[in-house]
Parts: sequence; structure tokens; C-alpha cells
Amino acid sequence: MKTHEPTARLHLMGVFTALVTPFDEKGDLDEHALRKLVRRQVAGGVAGVVPCGTTGEAVTLDADEHERVVAITVEEARTARRPIRVIAGCGSNDTRKSQKLAERCRKAGADALLVVTPYYNKPTPRGLVEHFRAVADAGHLPLVAYNVPGRTGLNMLPETVLQLAEDPRVCAVKEASGSLDQACEILRHRPAGFSVLSGEDSLALPMIACGADGVIAVVSNEAPALLVALVEAALTGERDEAARLQLKLFPLMRANFRESNPIPVKWALHRLGLIQDVLRLPLVPLSKGLHKPVEEALREAGLLDEAGNPAGEDA
Repeated sequence: MKTHEPTARLHLMGVFTALVTPFDEKGDLDEHALRKLVRRQVAGGVAGVVPCGTTGEAVTLDADEHERVVAITVEEARTARRPIRVIAGCGSNDTRKSQKLAERCRKAGADALLVVTPYYNKPTPRGLVEHFRAVADAGHLPLVAYNVPGRTGLNMLPETVLQLAEDPRVCAVKEASGSLDQACEILRHRPAGFSVLSGEDSLALPMIACGADGVIAVVSNEAPALLVALVEAALTGERDEAARLQLKLFPLMRANFRESNPIPVKWALHRLGLIQDVLRLPLVPLSKGLHKPVEEALREAGLLDEAGNPAGEDA
């Protein structure tokens, strides 16, 4: 195993949006829509954006498309007057493929890498650690380890996360097991400077109350400014304001998972006039019976007015 000189660890705090990848009616990458989405995130005050993750349908993108999505995201993020981190997904269940994607993401200008635990293969804890280290070797960028057992069939336990956290190149974990207990075990023992980010929108507030640093979120695709206000209130101890915003956004947080992510959020963004409602197989558009519940959740969040027209965010 290679050895590495200690490096300063990248600290991540706030809201990082797990971006959808917009497609046009032919199913090709809609670059114009992607640019608009990133600019909307910048205007909403997010700390960063995360292209080519689960929400971005990364597994359906070829390598050239993957790099292009990251490059466009970087271009638009760099127009901001403040630093906007671009954390590019490069996960795969094939370590060599993840390494190649990591190299492409670095070439495209990403600030860090999001690497999901390998799915289907069912690696041992030692295999997980070696996988993440190998991707870090190839990418030469800070790495966010992503634990989402509901997608991968593999739960990365706190002791494995904490072992990874000893490597300064691994700057954070996106913890999406859905277990507050598991998150608290990591928070209790993490080294200084290691960021813990919620990967479950509705658990961001309780996790931050326990010491977490922020969230990589789906709901901020629709409501970036509202989620930023929620997380900032939580991080600064404004408990009542954070709770009010949590309850305002909670119906939309739930609606976004009425079917597999990103099916509902893509329909919601289409309803807001931001993208086409196009996914790549094997995902298909939102079932018609769920249109009304998702629309009502958008209305409760203040994103649609009483006439059903898109409205600006109002915290």
C-alpha cells in the first residue's frame, strides 16, 4: 500500500446539492438546463454542488458525458462571487472504473470526489478501505465516502468509516444509512476536521443537533434557499427557526422519495419549469397517481402559488 505525506483536510460545512442531470426529449444531456440549475443553486446560497451521484443518474452516463457534466458544473460554479465546492461523483463497483472516473473528474476541475461503497460485489471492510484508498490514489483530490445501504445492499459500519477517517485525503462521509445511532457513533469518535454530512434530507436537522456539519441533499434541487436557511439556523443554534423550516420542507422531503430517486424530484423540477421530465431507463417518469401529492408538497413549501404557478422561495 502506498504511503502519503499528511495533507490539510478539506472541511465541508453547509448544504451541498445532489444535482439531477437534465436530459432533453431525445434523452441527451441538456447542457442549457444544467447550466440554469447550477446558477439557481449558486443564487440559493449553497456551499457546494454534487454532480454525477445517485440523483444525477450517474450509472446511466458514459465516461464522456460524465466528464462533461462535471465540467459544466465547475464552469457555472466558478462564476459565483464566493467559493462553491464541486464534489463530483465517481462511484462504481469496479475500483478501476472509479479510478478512471476520478481522473476525469479532476481533469474537469472538481474540488473533491464522492465515492459510493461498491454495490453488488459485497466487499469486506478491508476491501472497502482498500477501494477508497485506491480511488484517492488515482484522483489526487479529497474524497467523500458515501454510505447508502438502501441502494448498495452494503452498510459501511462506523468502525470502517473511522478507519477511513484516519487518512487525511478522506475528508468526509455522506452518511445515508438512515440510522441516527450510526451517525452518532461516527460523530463521537471522528478525528478533528473530519466532516459528517447527512445523506438523508429529513435527518439533517437531528444530525446537525448531534454535531454533524451539513447535508448532501435532494430537496435543495427544488428549494435551495429554504434548505440553506434551515441548515444555517441549525448550525447557529436557532432551534425554533430550524424546526419551523424543517416542518415546512418535510412534505417535500418525503414526496421526493415516493418513488425511486430521482424520479419525483425530476417531475417536480419539470413542474417548476426548470427541466424536461426525462429519465434514462430503467427509470421511468413519475406515476400519474403521484403527481398531485408531489404538487401539493411543492405548494406547501411555497414553491407553487395558489394558482399553481411557480413561485419564488420564501422562508
